[in-house]
Amino acid sequence: MKKRPAADNSLRTTVVLVTLLILLALFMTELEPVFHRLFAMQERPMYRQESFINLLGAHVALVLVSSGSALVLALAAGIWVTRAGGREYQSTVESLVAMGQTFPPVAVLALAVPLIGFGERPAYIALALYGLLPMLQAVIAGLDSTPEAVVDAARGLGLSQWQVFRSVEVPLAAPVILAGIRTSVTINIGTAAIAATVGAQNLGSPIIIGLSGFNTPYVLQGALLTGLLAITTDCAFEFLSRRTQRWKLAAQ
Repeated sequence: MKKRPAADNSLRTTVVLVTLLILLALFMTELEPVFHRLFAMQERPMYRQESFINLLGAHVALVLVSSGSALVLALAAGIWVTRAGGREYQSTVESLVAMGQTFPPVAVLALAVPLIGFGERPAYIALALYGLLPMLQAVIAGLDSTPEAVVDAARGLGLSQWQVFRSVEVPLAAPVILAGIRTSVTINIGTAAIAATVGAQNLGSPIIIGLSGFNTPYVLQGALLTGLLAITTDCAFEFLSRRTQRWKLAAQ
């Protein structure tokens, strides 16, 4: 008897998690009696300086902008060093990008604040630098893994260099590239919380305020939403990963 393939429930799971995340952000304050009961010694167990749905939106925007900037740089650098004209500079580019990974985001924030001030802008720089290396490595690995025989066959069919890149190399490299983006974005979701230390409002705000004021409920509220956002994002990437695998198979 032929075994049926496992059903892909990643989209359904993602929708459920997104709904849960939004509902929790909207109605977190309704859980104040629960936190009062759990932390009876805490006078103010519910974070109310900003609405959680606004903090969630700001957190998502921060990750999108910083990760999007890192992706643009990674794609440009990765494509260049995997072409004939930039191949000799590959090790140099990877070393430079790796240096950005060795600097902790907190150190980057400390250096950027005196130059560009408090707020989201230094956080964009720190997160983009921190998330660049996984993306660049994935782009290079994905493009380098394209079988030369497949590329030669495409050229033999009369495809131009651009057509080979768009219709053959990109689909075959897409799963590897997406895996790098997935890793980088997931890490950035958690790392973005430290942006609250330089005045950026996001889900890190209740965590940082809770830590500085010894208010454990604040920390839990921020951490709960941050963790759920990371899980939701990872599940969404799982759905995209399955789609890119199908795209890869169609290009072979």
